[in-house]
Amino acid sequence: MAGLTQADKLTTASARGDTTEVEVILQHGANVNERNTMNRTAIQVMKLGNPAIAEALLRANADPNVPDPDMGLTVAHDASRDGFLDTLKVLVQGGADVNLVDNSGNLPLHLAAKEGHQDVVEFLTPCTLDPSAHNAQGQTPCDLAKIHNKSSTAQWLESHVLSNQ
Repeated sequence: MAGLTQADKLTTASARGDTTEVEVILQHGANVNERNTMNRTAIQVMKLGNPAIAEALLRANADPNVPDPDMGLTVAHDASRDGFLDTLKVLVQGGADVNLVDNSGNLPLHLAAKEGHQDVVEFLTPCTLDPSAHNAQGQTPCDLAKIHNKSSTAQWLESHVLSNQ
């Protein structure tokens, strides 16, 4: 990896899910929030299915609320959309704000509902200030679950969100 910046090395190791390499790079003084040549931080590109990577980065004070420059997605949006509940729990415990919206007005709950990740939806619902919030297209998480044929998720949201309004 000659010629790469510390940020490039850190983001590459994070994306690979190489916890040992991430920790070594951090121990050698890498700035966990520095952006790589692609304008991304390590936590933004980390392997989502590896909660240990999230833990290591958060221990080093990574900011989990940095939105990506293209769509405004935070790592909580990514983990929610892709159904990585264990990683999402680590992120929330480490300060990730699940009430931030992306450039389309979607909360992480919108993205989880759209994909039918019911376990993530069940985790996010009590953490979300307004679980029936509308995105920029005027859709609620429940609407998205219905539109994308995630009927069990839509039913769960109807019974747990709409009944609590």
